[in-house]
Amino acid sequence: MTPSEARQLLVLNCGSSSIKFQVFGADPASLECAVRATGQIERIGSEAAVLKLAIAGREPVLSTREVIDHVEALQLVLSTLTDAKAGLFADLAEISAIGHRVVHGGEHFTDSVLIDDAALAHIRECVDLAPLHNPHNLRGILACRQVLPAVPQVAVFDTAFHQTMPPVAYLYALPSVLHARHRIRRYGFHGTSHLYVHARAVRRSQHAGRADLKVITAHLGNGCSLAAIAGGRSVDTSMGLTPLEGLVMGTRCGDLDPQVVLHVMDKEELTPSQVSTMMNKHSGLQGLSGISSDMRDLQRAAAEGEKRARLAIDVFCYRLRKYIGAYAAALGGLDLLVFTGGIGTFSPEVRAQSTEGLGFLGLTLDAVANAAAVGERESTISPPDARVETMVIPTNEELVIARDTLRLVSGRS
Repeated sequence: MTPSEARQLLVLNCGSSSIKFQVFGADPASLECAVRATGQIERIGSEAAVLKLAIAGREPVLSTREVIDHVEALQLVLSTLTDAKAGLFADLAEISAIGHRVVHGGEHFTDSVLIDDAALAHIRECVDLAPLHNPHNLRGILACRQVLPAVPQVAVFDTAFHQTMPPVAYLYALPSVLHARHRIRRYGFHGTSHLYVHARAVRRSQHAGRADLKVITAHLGNGCSLAAIAGGRSVDTSMGLTPLEGLVMGTRCGDLDPQVVLHVMDKEELTPSQVSTMMNKHSGLQGLSGISSDMRDLQRAAAEGEKRARLAIDVFCYRLRKYIGAYAAALGGLDLLVFTGGIGTFSPEVRAQSTEGLGFLGLTLDAVANAAAVGERESTISPPDARVETMVIPTNEELVIARDTLRLVSGRS
């Protein structure tokens, strides 16, 4: 693509004390995007904020300084990107658009959107649905408005992909007034990841071209979720109103009897805030093992005979296997199973254990191919004659954000 055709896109993922970012060179005609730089700034709000920047073919940048808030953090990122020696741009005017990851879009957003005052108001309305995430996403949007007011911005929502779920999948069996008044329902998350790996897997599948494929995508990392996808549309997903529901995760408990919460609060004299912290930050693999929330640590410990580590892995895989079976039932069959995320792409052991005994679904793994599928490459790990294809597809959520940003600022449907 020629310089006149190229667009430079900045993709941001803003947390409470961090900003992760990537810069893409993009072609509006083809919607192709290529990474030019990656980086992050951590410990925002401290005297020792750390900025990291990596540009292909150049020495990485690492600096530490005081950064008060997200506005100052963004200014630091932009000044580094335009630095005469280490930077990527001669001028900030080269940035054509900014794409933001926004965790919760509620029921209003079924697709990515250009951010205007109305969109901003709706994102604010979703803060009570995602109080740990949306406020920080908003800070990034507002910081960009302040620092780069003329640059168009796009919001890409984790929840949007799952807005095709039918009511039987997203409604809880609670008084209907709670949904009407407070939007209490299952929303699902990791939507950009499920969307990306589904598209990549279908493209390389032996069934490519079929419009009726029944697919389960498994995003397994510190946060974990499954999606049941029929004909390209999400029809069920394991996370709920919040990312706490569903699978066992690094520090999140996943599914449990709701009465457990009230019982524990009474017995341990915990406040709602404390029990929320327990379920979100001290449960899952960490809580079960008492060792680590990292699957790699637990696998090493289990290999050395640590029984609690072994039990945590077994519970994780058992819950995952149950959900795979349940979603195959929800779909009325299964053509394709896709693993992604840090655990999904780097743990042959988890893939093997979580699919063990599912041969009745037509789901079997090629042991050699599964063992070899470790790292950032796409692989098929089922035998050629398997009824269900099983793949490992590394995710790329930032690329989805970049493409949606380019699509919207270019006026594409």
